[in-house]
Amino acid sequence: MPIDITINTPALLFPAISLVMLAYTNRYLALASRVRNLHDVYDKHENKEKIHAQIKSLRYRLKLIKNMQSLGVLAFLCSILCMYMIYIEQFLLAHGIFAVGMLSFAASLGLSLVEINQSTKAIELELSDMEDLDAPSVLEYIKKKFDRE
Repeated sequence: MPIDITINTPALLFPAISLVMLAYTNRYLALASRVRNLHDVYDKHENKEKIHAQIKSLRYRLKLIKNMQSLGVLAFLCSILCMYMIYIEQFLLAHGIFAVGMLSFAASLGLSLVEINQSTKAIELELSDMEDLDAPSVLEYIKKKFDRE
């Protein structure tokens, strides 16, 4: 027997989805600004390989953000539709739509993790000409600390 959900259940997702969408939009705007700056630097820069690697990373991150936003919007729409199904007392359909919305939101957050990882790699690429790339990662640093003890 499925657990009954009230109209408040999908409504609880509204603030969470809204905040996540705001964060995604901020990431997109920061990325768009970086693309514009990179475009201005492109002609003047001597190391075109580094710029090409950055462009490739930016394209990938833009695709991730587009998909994160799309899945977030789908989760939001599913929440609204679920509330309507509860309102018209179509509870079985409401359960299915709510599940799709939750899975969509979870997938959006999963893509966000991938984008954060890609963002970190992009920053490491930026830093590559200022420091040694063979510097240990945070995990490697922690492992070395524990190995010494």
